[in-house]
Amino acid sequence: MAKEKEHINLVFVGHVDHGKSTTVGRLLFDSGNVDEQAMRKLKEKAQQLGKSGFEFAFVMDNLKEEQERGVTIDLAHKRFDTDKYYFTIIDAPGHRDFIKNMITGASQADCAVLVVAANDGVNAQTIEHLRLSKIFGVGQLIVAVNKMDISGVDWSEDRYKAVVEEVKKHAAQAGWKVDDLRFLPIASLVGDNVVNKSEKLSWWTGDTLLLAIDKFDAPQRPTELPLRLPVQDVYNITGIGVVPVGRVETGIMKVGDKVIAVPGREGKGVPGEVKSIEMHHEMHQQAGPSDNVGFNVRGFGKKDLARGDVIGHQASAPTVATEFTAQIVIMNHPSVVTVGYTPVFHIHTAQVACQFVEIVKKINPATGQEVTENKDILRNGDAAIVRLRPVQPLVIEKNSEIPQISRFAIRDSGVTVAAGMCMDLVKKEM
Repeated sequence: MAKEKEHINLVFVGHVDHGKSTTVGRLLFDSGNVDEQAMRKLKEKAQQLGKSGFEFAFVMDNLKEEQERGVTIDLAHKRFDTDKYYFTIIDAPGHRDFIKNMITGASQADCAVLVVAANDGVNAQTIEHLRLSKIFGVGQLIVAVNKMDISGVDWSEDRYKAVVEEVKKHAAQAGWKVDDLRFLPIASLVGDNVVNKSEKLSWWTGDTLLLAIDKFDAPQRPTELPLRLPVQDVYNITGIGVVPVGRVETGIMKVGDKVIAVPGREGKGVPGEVKSIEMHHEMHQQAGPSDNVGFNVRGFGKKDLARGDVIGHQASAPTVATEFTAQIVIMNHPSVVTVGYTPVFHIHTAQVACQFVEIVKKINPATGQEVTENKDILRNGDAAIVRLRPVQPLVIEKNSEIPQISRFAIRDSGVTVAAGMCMDLVKKEM
């Protein structure tokens, strides 16, 4: 069996209409990951909808409503292979009301491509995406300056350089090390410098977008961190017994390991010993980060655990918090957030209501500076450090220790109102 290529989650971000979806479509098509026939259908559809030229965007925009509006609403995932890696491409929306999906996208992403239009340059949302991708742990970033073909830009190297300088300034403010960022010019609609080199960009001697994404470093798989496996489902299988299913976020689980599921039904944790591990219908001796597994544990009864519990080794059990301090960004709340608000938090596979106990400080997301006026009210666009109290036992970890179990989205009546990550916590004594 050939060695499985290393996997990278790649998110495309950027301001609405700067050409993210078109860039992704062009990348997939020109690299042979989408066939001619599928492309021809999309082209006809684009013309029918009076959106000629949108066919590349449609590769990712598979929702009907998106095709009619010509904007990206939901997150789309596509597998994409290069010589070196296999990527899951996440096309994240640029529209304000869709930024919630950008969050869920970025929190899954190892690497990002920020698309900035050459004619428009840095926009409010470009800045927001620079900040959010940094907050949510995107490690590596390429900035693609798109629409180099557009009238008024006309493939100008000077215009390209001006946009690069502008992005650098804002990236530095958002906390990126500017020297680590890579920049390149593209024209996605006509296909220049995405997969194929461009004669029109004769001054450009650097990489195409395809070559550039192949130079990402494979993310370090967090095998050395303690085992954390959030439970997605629990099955009871005749002849085998209780089989929890979930994805290993960090660490390694081996057959024979002494493990514990917390909080568990009683909130005290349920100990057991791993008897077997199954992945893709094959038995394995061990499982590591990003493996989706079903496993059987001696000691786990049918009612002992449920979705949202987290499995770890008994020697380094997952942390149950009675309260925690988090950095959050409010994105889509209908009014204001104040102390006492108790929405549902989505943390790994858990969904637990948490109460806002204190707004410790309010931060200007564009500058990172503390805001002192009206600090007890949070509105859309505000960032803050807040103290939270879960209404029932909850596993969460500090971002500095196990970032994979620290991030969360806050949802209320069907909308993601905010997102954040745990900075500190008060540990429940088990």
